Amino acid sequence: MRARVLALFPEALASPLNSSMLGQAQKKGLFEWSAVDLRGYCRDRHATADDHPFGGGAGMVLKALPVLEAVAEARRELPGAKVLHLSPRGRPLTPSLARELASEDALILVCGHYEGLDERALAAVDAEVSVGDYVLSSGELAACVLLDAVVRLVPGVLGNVDSAGDESFEGGLLEYPQYTRPAQADFGAVPEILLSGNHAAIAWWRRRESLRLTLERRPDLLERAALDGRDREYLVSLGWSPGAAA
Repeated sequence: MRARVLALFPEALASPLNSSMLGQAQKKGLFEWSAVDLRGYCRDRHATADDHPFGGGAGMVLKALPVLEAVAEARRELPGAKVLHLSPRGRPLTPSLARELASEDALILVCGHYEGLDERALAAVDAEVSVGDYVLSSGELAACVLLDAVVRLVPGVLGNVDSAGDESFEGGLLEYPQYTRPAQADFGAVPEILLSGNHAAIAWWRRRESLRLTLERRPDLLERAALDGRDREYLVSLGWSPGAAA
């Protein structure tokens, strides 16, 4: 996958996008990214990328022309790339959307800033994506979140092909607890079932723990999770009432 990130502060991208799993993906030749400074498309001598909003109001708004021109050039360099604007009003970034985006050959990400983007610039965008119902100081942070969530799903990026399927939110549930050595310590012991070698019993213990944690911490997820009869029976034994999620 190739990614082009259009940003006002491209220097904020290097550390997260070159580290850990994303760094390894680049070494494997599975991920390539570059940053574009939107100020390079500003036509005044001060490279002014923002301005006051028409109609008044607090804050500044990113100007349309730098974004339109930067996207146009990025599209020429990455034909067929999907252009996404990181915005609180966009489609929520979910596991299903991440998998959908992981199938793309190239992404162009437009990082919002200040009080938003001149609406006319959205003519160059294919879709808007939100990384969560909160406010960030810059779209560069959101771009890093999106790329981390997406690139890890590109085939070959994760060392263990089962890793992505075992994580929180896959299948609609939070992940079960994890333990490693030592099995016994002053700070606690590993559950005996995990030392038993009984793979079927371990799988059911992990499933129960995922169900329990999801009920305790994110009961809303259970309403759309893939549950079978045994799952439901176990949840009811814990006090779950379908349709009563907080």
